[in-house]
Amino acid sequence: MTYDYIIVGAGSAGCILANRLSASGTHSVLLLEAGGKDSSPWFKIPVGFAKMYYNPTHNWMYYSQPEKELANRNIYAPRGKVQGGSGSINAMIYVRGQAHDFDDWAANGNEGWSFKDVLPYFKKLESHPLGDTEYHGSSGPICISPMRGHTHSICDTFIEGCQELGYKRSEDFNGKDFEGAGLYDVNTKNGQRCSSSFAYLHPALSRPNLTIEHHALVERVLFDEDKRATGIAITQHGVQRNFSARKEVILAAGAVDSPKLLQLSGVAHKDLLARHGVPLVHHLPAVGQNLQDHLCVSYYYKANVPTLNDELSSVFGQVKLGLQYLLTRKGALSMSVNQAGGFFRGDDNQEHPNLQLYFNPLSYQIPKNNKASLKPEPYSGFLLCFNPCRPTSRGSIEIASRNPGDAALIRPNYLSTQKDIDEVVQGSRLIRKIMNAPALKKITVEEVLPGPSVNDEDGMLQYFRENSGSIYHLCGSCAMGSDPARTVVDKHLRVHGLKGLRVVDASIFPNVTSGNTNAAVMMVAEKGADLILADA
Repeated sequence: MTYDYIIVGAGSAGCILANRLSASGTHSVLLLEAGGKDSSPWFKIPVGFAKMYYNPTHNWMYYSQPEKELANRNIYAPRGKVQGGSGSINAMIYVRGQAHDFDDWAANGNEGWSFKDVLPYFKKLESHPLGDTEYHGSSGPICISPMRGHTHSICDTFIEGCQELGYKRSEDFNGKDFEGAGLYDVNTKNGQRCSSSFAYLHPALSRPNLTIEHHALVERVLFDEDKRATGIAITQHGVQRNFSARKEVILAAGAVDSPKLLQLSGVAHKDLLARHGVPLVHHLPAVGQNLQDHLCVSYYYKANVPTLNDELSSVFGQVKLGLQYLLTRKGALSMSVNQAGGFFRGDDNQEHPNLQLYFNPLSYQIPKNNKASLKPEPYSGFLLCFNPCRPTSRGSIEIASRNPGDAALIRPNYLSTQKDIDEVVQGSRLIRKIMNAPALKKITVEEVLPGPSVNDEDGMLQYFRENSGSIYHLCGSCAMGSDPARTVVDKHLRVHGLKGLRVVDASIFPNVTSGNTNAAVMMVAEKGADLILADA
């Protein structure tokens, strides 16, 4: 079958592209998704992401290769394997990033991607309770819900402690006051997840010019002799099928699978392709390079006041919260567990905030047995986590073989620069400093982990090496830029040296943004759709 546009991946970006490219009714659009539908009620309930954390039906459950600087551990990298992609299984924190993040994109040979250029697209995609302002939009499909006024009361204690130390309060991390302590916004609507699948794709599925195929594992992009992408080869329920594209093939499979698909299709460094016996279509050495991610670690505390641990540790408490959610769509189950936090400078020499903090009114261990759990610690407790905003370590994505069913080799190369190591120490000291604020000392019994035995830089760094994990913000592996030797797509998201092929997802980020990346991915999709339609 033949379509005008074929989109690979119904994730945060692909759902938006499918809506925008089919909206006029002029173009026929095929959307391919390797997973199934997001029809389970757990995709709607905000805390439902815990059910998907180790669910192989809806999660690719990738792991990195052993990371040398992280005690040779394989770092977990969940990716959505369902309509909505990772936006269907994430914790819904909505943060755009700092203005200079995008100004740096523009400075990297990407005219039209500065903050002033992308702000209209952020505003276009969101419906914010503040209405149409300098920083917000009121009529976009993605509903933004500030958690202010609904979070656990201990979150106010965290903010009070930060203010006691002279840190300012931010009322809106997506407004003019990025720096400081505050409460996060989430993409929810009436207490339910508002993913791009629910907000963009579901309303568009009734269009006769939009087709979606689930359980469709894309094997490769098809090219003609002029290096034009002409279609896609897939396997679906054990049957091989081909689809043709009149105009363009658009990869939106994410930071792991978009470069993997390019490599399987013969578009990558020629030596990599030769090693795996993949016929060369186009030598493009940066495919799979420039991989970036946010890496965080949690500090655990026992409190002398009630926390969410107390509410979730008993059957009675769980039933109470469940009934509250069912009857009112409010309460702890209607929000993210990452409720408070903020953006801080690790020392006085930082030009911009370089550390992000999360304050959770719940303390829990990440399960290590591949079973989803948010089982609270058996005491009143909370977590304080940090991650550097703009790590400079760079890794790679490479195919493991020419078999499309084999997961790619993920090598983030964490802590491979001195800057990243320095910021680990800065973040560790910042947590200890904030926890010594009078308001927080008043409610804290003890630091459970890492505990008082970790009291110097070497100990802090070692704790980080042994206990840190990804926040699942993989990006940059098909970076946007003007130099084909170092980047994969140009400022119009077209793959260098090829025709009829674009990449529109987190893999095009030249540098990771300061904060949670899903908002920026949706912005890229909105702008990418405009670029595609302009060329049409």
